[in-house]
Parts: sequence; structure tokens; C-alpha cells
Amino acid sequence: MEKCSKDPSLSNPGIFNDPHLLAYAGIISSRRLAALALEDKIKQANRGSLHAFANYHEIFGLHFEKAKDTGTHSWVFREWAPNASALYLVCEKTAWQKHPDFQLERREDHVFERWFPKETFAHQDLFRLKMVWQTGEGDRIPTAALRVVQDPVTLIFNAQVWQPEVSYQWETTDFSPSKEPLLIYETHVGTALEERRVGTYREFEHHILPKIADAGYNAIQLMAIQEHPYYASFGYHVSSFFAPSSRFGTPDELKSLVDSAHKMGIRVLMDIIHSHAVRNEVEGISNFDGTCFQFFHDGPKGFHRQWDSRCFDYGKPEVLRFLLSNLRFWIEEFHMDGFRFDGITSMLFEDHGLGRAFTHYGEYYKKDVDTDALSYLYLVNRLAHDLGNEIITIAEDVSGYPGLAAPAAKGGTGFDYRYAMGIADFWIRLLKDFRDEHWHLGTLWHELTTKRAEEKTISYAESHDQALVGDKTLMMHLMGSHIYSAMEKSNTSMETIRGVALHKMIRLITIATADAGYLNFMGNEFGHPEWVDFPSKENNFSYAHARRQWSLKYNDRLFFSCLFEFDKHMVALVKAHGLFGSTEINLLHIHEEDKVIAFKRNHLIFVFNFHPSSSFTDYGIDLPPGEYRMVFNSDETRFGGQHRLLEDQSHFTLYDPAKTGRQNFIRLYLPTRTALVLKLKTAVKIPGPNG
Repeated sequence: MEKCSKDPSLSNPGIFNDPHLLAYAGIISSRRLAALALEDKIKQANRGSLHAFANYHEIFGLHFEKAKDTGTHSWVFREWAPNASALYLVCEKTAWQKHPDFQLERREDHVFERWFPKETFAHQDLFRLKMVWQTGEGDRIPTAALRVVQDPVTLIFNAQVWQPEVSYQWETTDFSPSKEPLLIYETHVGTALEERRVGTYREFEHHILPKIADAGYNAIQLMAIQEHPYYASFGYHVSSFFAPSSRFGTPDELKSLVDSAHKMGIRVLMDIIHSHAVRNEVEGISNFDGTCFQFFHDGPKGFHRQWDSRCFDYGKPEVLRFLLSNLRFWIEEFHMDGFRFDGITSMLFEDHGLGRAFTHYGEYYKKDVDTDALSYLYLVNRLAHDLGNEIITIAEDVSGYPGLAAPAAKGGTGFDYRYAMGIADFWIRLLKDFRDEHWHLGTLWHELTTKRAEEKTISYAESHDQALVGDKTLMMHLMGSHIYSAMEKSNTSMETIRGVALHKMIRLITIATADAGYLNFMGNEFGHPEWVDFPSKENNFSYAHARRQWSLKYNDRLFFSCLFEFDKHMVALVKAHGLFGSTEINLLHIHEEDKVIAFKRNHLIFVFNFHPSSSFTDYGIDLPPGEYRMVFNSDETRFGGQHRLLEDQSHFTLYDPAKTGRQNFIRLYLPTRTALVLKLKTAVKIPGPNG
């Protein structure tokens, strides 16, 4: 401990507000100081800048540059391949065979390079590499390829020259996100259409973005943007890190999508996969130069046994350069506003966190933590925030590693937010394992509101994880098979009434208790009836479930339209009242037998009656004196409710001097499975005992 006492983070308020972490202060400090030392080392060697270090994409790959010796523009190709003995660029001009005129020359630091005349390549030409090493050779896609396309007949992947005569002209060059609460719409371009096929960037821009804007969300989280050879991987088995997936369209069409989102005031966040890479050797970077350890750990540590993928070695400088450059590329080239970093748990722990419950702090400070990965996460946050004040980073971590979303100066890793992943899991467990009358509201409240004070979190009731085949969305858990046959508004069955009511209440209490942001996966705002299942051999390559059925949302005869109407007004309520402007949430009332819970946040009073059968009249809840107006309730007809409450109804507190404690209270009618929101309209000053 004496050795670490000079670390200023130990004396600053931050993660050490938690006394349970003090026992691990030495380890926390040593990990933090290691990251700082790595940053200093990189900066000293790169003109004092992480930005200058993150230049992999500017050096490697195919570029149209001015040659130093001639001063004329020519093509130059470079690749880093330490184990290669020879390297060729192959294309139609070489009949896809090795040709001496297209052989690269070995330079310093295991870099291969060759300059080509201007007429050698044209826009949309196809090419790839022929890698030769001592014991063999193989075709490869360049590590910094900016566009990769698949032949629809042969299914072979090739790099493609992308050099249009006129580069994309951005219309929103100074996008400034609104200061509204962060409301994220998680989405996937390919499955966004209702038609049974792969959607495109252009179709998403013209047909899906307006839906998102209309729903009130102010950020989109785009999944599966980095090129991936297998569509059904949901984009998590990345092959070409610098290439936007060509199955959705061209790079310029992705830029247009981002541009249009910015015009609508919508941030564009990107799922970025730096936790692992696809095992494919021709399409990916595994075994790129004939070795398994160029980018990855050697031996079993380099393979993720559950994900069937390759694990990066974050201790190698060129791997750091590759990944940091990747982040810089997406910000500068495609104007991304931020990133969700996937699979952080897998990065941090040598066993990838598999089968571990993480029930005590000691789990985070064992020797099995990959401190190189932790240092990388620190660096990537420093670079992202250096590149733009408005850039946001979000950590996806199931382990609960302390301090990921705390500032580095306070002992943290520097992410702006972390996802509160336990909340969605808790809702699923509650629905699967407990009858409605056995829900324990105290446990629910704990799950919804417990967080580390120094970290901002984003809550959600369900994400893409719950929407994937093999799992169930909330609406599928609530309705079962009735989701296909009992969603007509004329249906008054118990299954339908329960499902519609609880779907609304679950979403409202989740967003109302969210710390700094809220997320919804595409289609879940209207209770989408089916999971996401990509075409594969198992389903006879069907697109039946690789789509979103928007027509259900617009069908006035179905409750799906009511669920959307509720979600839209719920989001509007949060924005109108600046709900996330205050993180303070005060529990006013909780009654396990009545299944009633009430709390106050930012001048709004939220009251939930989760009881499956009992409605309550004149239900008393202590409140400061005054007049309260009901501004929102889940039982409205337009929301699929039974219209048991008067809209805009005002309630006045009563005064009972005989009551102990607080003497002012309000009496409410609380229909079964209904939530309502009140706002103080007029405060009343109660005279003291001396008038």
C-alpha cells in the first residue's frame, strides 16, 4: 500500500467512495499506473499524441498518394506481415496468380510495399493478396481493406478499390447532439425491413430513420457495421475491421445514412467489436502471415472456445495501433458519434468470465485479469475523447467490473456509460420463475436502482440479446403462443389483458428509474411478436424471422399499435420533464402484499400497482402538501388500457395531524396492473404550530 500512496486517484472521490474497494487499492492503483505508463510511452514515440500513433489505416492498405520521388499521384500498397517471405497483389490483370510486376518489396519493420502507376487500378476493381511463408501460402484480404465484397456466385470475398470520382459531400459537418436524455434505439440494418430479405443502408435511411425519429429516440446504435462473412453472426465475427459491411450497400450510402440521422438530430452510435475476431483465414486476419500469433495470443489463449473466434493480444504495440486506428477511422471517415464496446468481460478475464457469478470484489482483482486489455480500454477512451468532446463510449460488461465508467482521474477506465445489463436479465427471471403475486418489489427496486455512484448507467428492459432466437422477448414471455392469436383489441382474455398491461408497466418503471439513459431494441417498443433468427441451414435459409413486422404497429385493430403509442408518449414524457436531469430517486412507498410501489424523481411522482387482481380505492401515499395533476397513465384506451382513470385529474393532499411522521398524504384510485404519473401543480405551505 505504501508504494501506491502517491497515486492521486486514491485521494480523489471516485471508485474509492466504496470502502470495500480499499482492500484492493494497491492492485487498482498498479493497473491504473500501468495504463498511464503505456500512454506516456506511446506518446513519447509518436509526437506526444495517441492520434499520431493511431495511423494503421493511413499507412497500410491501398492508397492513392503523391510519390515523394516523382511528385505525381500513384497507387501504393503496404502490408504488415512479419512471418511472410513474399507477398503479391493479385487481381484480374494478373489472372489472380502471382506475378513479378505485382510483387511487394520488403521494407523495414516487416512492412511490404509497392508503388503502382495511376492506370493500374480503377474504382471498383477487385483484388486480394497472395501471402507466401516458409511452409506454405494462401489468399488473404488486406488487413486495412476499406471495402470488401462477396461474389454472389462463387461466394469468394475480395477487396475492392473504392475511389469514386467525387467523394461523398457531408451536409452536416458540425453536428451537435441535443442535451436531451440519451434514448438509444438499438437496430440492425439488414433485418430492419418487413420484406424477407436483407435491407440496405439506403432503405434504412429512407424508411427506418423516420420511424425512429417519430418514436422519439435521439440516438441509434447500429449493429453489424464492420464487415463479417457470416450474416447470422449478427456482426460479432468481424473479418475486415475497416470495411463497412457491403451486404447493406456502399460506404457512401452508409455516410448518407449517418448524415440523414444527424439532420434529424439523432446520434449514430456503432457496435464496435474489439474483443475478438472471426477465425476465417482468407476473409479475416487469423493466421494472416502464416502464424496464429500476429494479432492474437499464441496457443489456446488465442482461441475463444465458446465464441469460436480469435482473441487479440493487447500487449503487442501493433495490435494497439491496429485497434486504436480502427476507432479513429470510424470517427473521422464516417462521423460516428460514439461506440458500444462489445464483449468487455471476455477481454478482461482469461477465462472470458464464462460460468462465473462475480459475487464478490475479489473476483475482479485476481491474477487472471488481462491487464493489457484493461490498459487498452483506458487508451481507447482517451483517444475517443481526444477526437471529439461529444464522442461517447459505452461499456458492455456482464461482470460488473468496478470503475469501467468512472473517469480515469477517479480511478476508473474512462467509459462515459455502462449498460445495466442485470436489469434485463432480472425481468426475464422474474417472468420465468415467479408467479405475478409472488413478485418481491423490494428486490425489484434494488435491481432497478442499485449502481455505483461514480458511474453513469443505461437501463433497458430488453435488448437484442433477448430478441435472438433461443431466447424470448418480454412480450413473448408475457403472452406465449397467444401473441399470435390474441392481440386483437376486441380480445378480453386474461392472457391478453395481463400481457399488454405488464409490458407497459415494465418499460415505464425501467425508464423511470434509469440513471442516465435508456435503450430499446428495434420493434420491441410495440411488442414485436417474434425473435430474430437469421437464415441458416437449420431454418432452410429462411428470412421469415430476419425482419421486423412494422405493419403490426400500424394496424389499429391490434394491441401492437397501442403498445407503440404508449412507448412514444412514455419517451416524450421523459424528454418533456427532463427526467434524467436528476439522478436522485426517492422511494415513497412500497407494500409487498398490495404490490404497490411509488417513488419521486425530478418533480414527478410514479405510482405502480402490480397486483394481479386487486384494485385499490383511496390508497394513501405520503407526499408534500399541494395539488398534484395526473400527467400520464398506462390505463388509457389509446394505450390498450381499460380507461378506469380520469385523464388530467387533480389530486389534493390531505392533512391529518394525528398521523405520526409525515402528516400530508394523497388518496388515489389504483386499478390493478396500472401505472400513473403525477406532477406537483401547486405547492401548499402548511402553517406551523404558531401560525
